[in-house]
Amino acid sequence: MSEKIEQLAEILSSSNNIVFFGGAGVSTESNIPDFRSENGLYQASNGKGYSPETMLSHSFYKRHTEEFYTFYKEKMIYKEAMPNKAHLALAQLEEMGKLKAVITQNIDGLHQLAGSKKVYELHGSVHRNYCTKCHAFYDLDYIMAKEGVPTCSACGGIVKPDVVLYEEGLDDTTITEAVRAIREADTLIIGGTSLAVQPAASLINYFKGKHLILINKSSTPYDNQADLVIHEPIGQVLSEAVIGIQ
Repeated sequence: MSEKIEQLAEILSSSNNIVFFGGAGVSTESNIPDFRSENGLYQASNGKGYSPETMLSHSFYKRHTEEFYTFYKEKMIYKEAMPNKAHLALAQLEEMGKLKAVITQNIDGLHQLAGSKKVYELHGSVHRNYCTKCHAFYDLDYIMAKEGVPTCSACGGIVKPDVVLYEEGLDDTTITEAVRAIREADTLIIGGTSLAVQPAASLINYFKGKHLILINKSSTPYDNQADLVIHEPIGQVLSEAVIGIQ
């Protein structure tokens, strides 16, 4: 165990109200691409000149609905992905009574699959889908089984994923609960995110606790504000630290 991971283990051991805020880098170890790295989603193309950011926007969804779903199902859905060491370590911390909430920018549902109970999904989830007319609920299997644009079996309306597209606002209730959790935390761990996406990145400003920890392979704009910065794979870091306090 490295000196920094030992230091992290000591902080976790002395903390009783930990909140974890994570981004795409948490799921890359589950073979889900992130956005901005060399092999990330933003390097993808649909062959027609549209950027991924354009294809994941509300206006593209409205104007080119079938193309949106083709890209969404090919590039955003990873049904075979399983929780990695980071997800499992966070679930263990919650079971120990130390971790009070996970706040995630990811839409893959892997935190819940790992066993985490209190998860605030800022950008929604691929596992929740709703009819835009009658609001009937559909799971991911329903979306994936439909060719072209998925429609409601009850009323024929378009079934839209409960994910936040570009140009759409975040859910007010989710933001309020996430802010409350951060304000009450004695330790805030931020992992797998470059903290480049607003308004999610601004949540860090609500933290008034004792320990701010950043775990990310590359540096972030907030590194100089943290008590501990670790530029190592997040799964290894969290799993070793949690083992160190058991």
